[in-house]
Amino acid sequence: AIASFERALQRRPDYAEAHNNLGVALDEQGHWDEAIASFERALQRRPDYAEAHSNLGVVLDGLGRLEEASASFHRALVLQPDIAGVHTNLGYVLKKQGRLDEAVARFQRALELQPDSADALVALIHQKKQICDWPELAPLIGRCLAMVNKGASGITPFSLLSLPSTPVQQLKCAKQWAAKHLPVPAFAHPAAGMRAPSRLCIGYLSTDFRSHAVAYLIAQLFELHDRSRFEVIGFSYGPDDHSDMRQRLMRAFDEFVDLRPSPHRDAARRIHDAQIDILVDLTGYTKDARSKILAYRPAPIQVNFLGYPGTMGADFMDYLIADAFLVPPGQEQSYSEKVVTMPDCYQPNDRKRAISDTPLMRDACGLPRDGFVFCCFNNNYKITPEFFDIWTRLLRDIPGSVLWLLEASPYVTENLRREVEARGVTGTRLVFAPRVPPVQHLARFRLADLFLDTLPYGAHTTASDALWAGLPVLTCVGETFAGRVGGSLLRAAGLPELITYSPTEYAARALALATMQRDELARLRMRLEQNRLRCPLFDSERFTRYLEQAFEHMWAHHREGQPPESFLVTPLPTA
Repeated sequence: AIASFERALQRRPDYAEAHNNLGVALDEQGHWDEAIASFERALQRRPDYAEAHSNLGVVLDGLGRLEEASASFHRALVLQPDIAGVHTNLGYVLKKQGRLDEAVARFQRALELQPDSADALVALIHQKKQICDWPELAPLIGRCLAMVNKGASGITPFSLLSLPSTPVQQLKCAKQWAAKHLPVPAFAHPAAGMRAPSRLCIGYLSTDFRSHAVAYLIAQLFELHDRSRFEVIGFSYGPDDHSDMRQRLMRAFDEFVDLRPSPHRDAARRIHDAQIDILVDLTGYTKDARSKILAYRPAPIQVNFLGYPGTMGADFMDYLIADAFLVPPGQEQSYSEKVVTMPDCYQPNDRKRAISDTPLMRDACGLPRDGFVFCCFNNNYKITPEFFDIWTRLLRDIPGSVLWLLEASPYVTENLRREVEARGVTGTRLVFAPRVPPVQHLARFRLADLFLDTLPYGAHTTASDALWAGLPVLTCVGETFAGRVGGSLLRAAGLPELITYSPTEYAARALALATMQRDELARLRMRLEQNRLRCPLFDSERFTRYLEQAFEHMWAHHREGQPPESFLVTPLPTA
């Protein structure tokens, strides 16, 4: 396509549409600077070209140049006010700028202009969930799930994780997304059995090699890899935040490669040329993912691990790292990848995570000295009206209790206080914790009495944070990967008593632990503290050995010329 547009422009250099279309093709391949130049050439020839203004805004937004992107979208809307996609794209920019109510208005306008726009619908749902704006949300969710069932390809797979969807719907959505957005030619690899390295070369690909939840979990694993059997290379396409975590991660790899400036194909070529045997993707379809790099299949074996709690629905991903609780036997067919079942838990943890030893008092955090403190530091979009109903009833039934939530924005605070008051509880019973550095954040968990998980998308890193700090977590198990992580973590932490299987059981258990069973809660807390460094969940060395065993099994199977297949990792002998 690029070659065709360039030939057209050789014949007609003033052909604005060809400049615009060339820019679109360059953007698709990740040639962002060249794409910007093409759009600017189109606009030099046609200043009133609304589509080119919009396309320029998309690239500028992707590069983080938000003010310029906003200006481009506004220029497009002055020229053509009724383009739904431009309203949606401007909404994304406004969201990143923190202008959340304006973002919602833009997504709503886009949906009014184009009622069948999957992009606008998903954006509106997620933004409303992000600020806990729940009125009129249920019918929007119903429309979204109906679109998935009908085969719509514009629903982003990540958006489905926090909706009441099934594993089958999530697989269908991911397959539809991958088929539409990731059809690229794969690189060739040596025939199976031709390559017999003395050490397996493992590549880890991520946008989150920085101060980020994924990095907090996995940093020590990179350090613990057995270098006599494995060479370990980090491939990063995310920002350098100059944090201590970034520096630690760079030291943990045998080689650290920054792919940010590289277009998708060039980035894939660099991975391919490094002769990576197994490429582990830590991002999936989460924020800022560059899944097209994986679509080129730069490695003969590609693994979906940790960053994305679900299937990618793509034939270029071979394996998914899970455990028997996350993916119970018989449910493997809900994942396009072959399932690798780890013995204890799918999630690694970092035993080096520091917790501030500066004494913290409840008063300083706005908490009551003696009242029961329920805590949920999950992202706000994971909170649902159904579970908020349960939490509100707990506050009504337990005098002096409070619910401690993460402070995100004034919109969240206002909306949740309005919701709790509509349920007959004063808004001051909600306490909001401001964001603080990780060592202080971990220390705050110790002030709470019980962590309340969410559904259908539960706590992942946040649940591990709570357990590492010594705070018991009460979870309710759902159908999907994203809704079963809490149960997996609690089993590996030796606290299966805190796993419930229905909202009714969850509510009853929370009430009992906060009232009649306070002694049992204290015993659970003591058990967690005593076993923290001995339980499988926080045994970093043990997890690393299991993952290495999985890699060796994958490679042996590949060398025999066999297609990927699901398998169980053999448990180590217990002491």
